[in-house]
Amino acid sequence: MTPRRMRRIFPDGRTLIVACDHGMIDGPAPGIASLGDTLDAVIAGGADAVMCSFGSATRFADRLARVGLVLRIDGAGTRIGPRSGPGAAFYTVEDALRLGADALCVTAFPGSLHEEATLETLARIIREAHRWDMPVMAEMVPGGFNQPPEMLTLESVQISARVAAELGADWVKIPYVDHFHEVTRTCYVPVVVLGGQTRRDVREIFSMLHASLAAGGVGGVIGRNVWQSGRTQAMTRALRAIIHDAAESDQAWEIYQQ
Repeated sequence: MTPRRMRRIFPDGRTLIVACDHGMIDGPAPGIASLGDTLDAVIAGGADAVMCSFGSATRFADRLARVGLVLRIDGAGTRIGPRSGPGAAFYTVEDALRLGADALCVTAFPGSLHEEATLETLARIIREAHRWDMPVMAEMVPGGFNQPPEMLTLESVQISARVAAELGADWVKIPYVDHFHEVTRTCYVPVVVLGGQTRRDVREIFSMLHASLAAGGVGGVIGRNVWQSGRTQAMTRALRAIIHDAAESDQAWEIYQQ
């Protein structure tokens, strides 16, 4: 892949990507209702990259020029839709190139009823993107977004991460589980953790992120736990300190409170 694109996202081999693409499903959710303000806070806090939709990348191009851009190229139904489906590629690699994206994000649901369809979409986009030296982040969600808790196991996460690597993903976004070192050990591309649902105590995110790095992860893709934390800029700065400055969880908590 083009070193320039990857270096913008992984400046020292690690990355903090703030996900701001949730409006494609949730609309103007709390924390991203005024997206321009959220982006200003995230960028000021030191995020390496922002993950967002085609519309956001178009309307906020000036702001996003200051950070790496991971474009969400696929999508699914909205929160008010009747049921969830496998999703589909909404945009093309050429669309991403025209917007100046540094990488693409595609989601797949191993272990769900839509497993094969989502993996086929992921493989197809990777194949098309690599013709242009465009990196692809595979967001692997075992069982789908509404999976039962028992679906999120070390085995399901380990298999999902390895499948993404086998399909050619440049790096993998995956949920954190205990014994995470087994996931990174058997996945031969970089692994970053996703933030998931908003936590009541932000220190849980600090601990999870720190543990994932100690287990061989290279960063995080975190959205709601940043812009629904109540202190978007401070939260971004605290997460960045864990990833790039080897801050401990208690040090990140101090940064968040300042």
